[in-house]
Amino acid sequence: MLLEVKDLQVSYGNIQALHGISFSVDEGEIVTLIGANGAGKSTILMTISRQIPHVAELGGKVTGGSIMYEDEDLLQYRPDQVVSQFGISQVPEGRRIFGNLSVLENLKLATYSRKDKAQVQKDLRRVFDIFPRLEERKHQRGETLSGGEQQMLAMGRALMTHGRLMLLDEPSMGLAPVLVRDIFDTLKEINAQGTTILLVEQNANMALKLANRGYVLETGDIVLEGTSAELATNPEVKKAYLGG
Repeated sequence: MLLEVKDLQVSYGNIQALHGISFSVDEGEIVTLIGANGAGKSTILMTISRQIPHVAELGGKVTGGSIMYEDEDLLQYRPDQVVSQFGISQVPEGRRIFGNLSVLENLKLATYSRKDKAQVQKDLRRVFDIFPRLEERKHQRGETLSGGEQQMLAMGRALMTHGRLMLLDEPSMGLAPVLVRDIFDTLKEINAQGTTILLVEQNANMALKLANRGYVLETGDIVLEGTSAELATNPEVKKAYLGG
């Protein structure tokens, strides 16, 4: 097992955001977390990457549980160590690229702690092979890219960490349906190349088509889990998230 979250509890002030979440991700899997806005999906990803409680303005606090990555509890580490020591990257909601930097500069920023310069160049070539559009625009400022191109850049930046686990938060947000299909096809390719993926996604239909397994969250609790096929045919899931 690559990642195991056990009884994770997170609060924002007096508000309990996660009430004891437990789930797992095996190496090579795509696992999705689905649920309505405010269910706690993004909080889970930010806690795994240790942005809670280290980002002060979030006001978040872990009040219980553990996040085991192989034999280590990530709650004992800083956000930079989660990336550099454990190879966990995050593609945040809203992309959060550096608009005043070029595509190439955005990608190279993700390699700040890496010493394997030859592999960095190989990873850059890999990103450009997966996203040819980024190579075409490598000298353009990030703010001049379209929404779809910015999402490609955010995913490419995560790949440049040469990590084993990618956390993805709402990759389809704000994109046209044809671009959403392209992004999800790319995620399938990235996974086939060896990257494990934990996906948070409002588009439950697309998420369940892509993922091996899934968990359904409601207001800080996991209420359902199963294979993607099981969840896609579950009457409650169909009614609440799949338009049926």
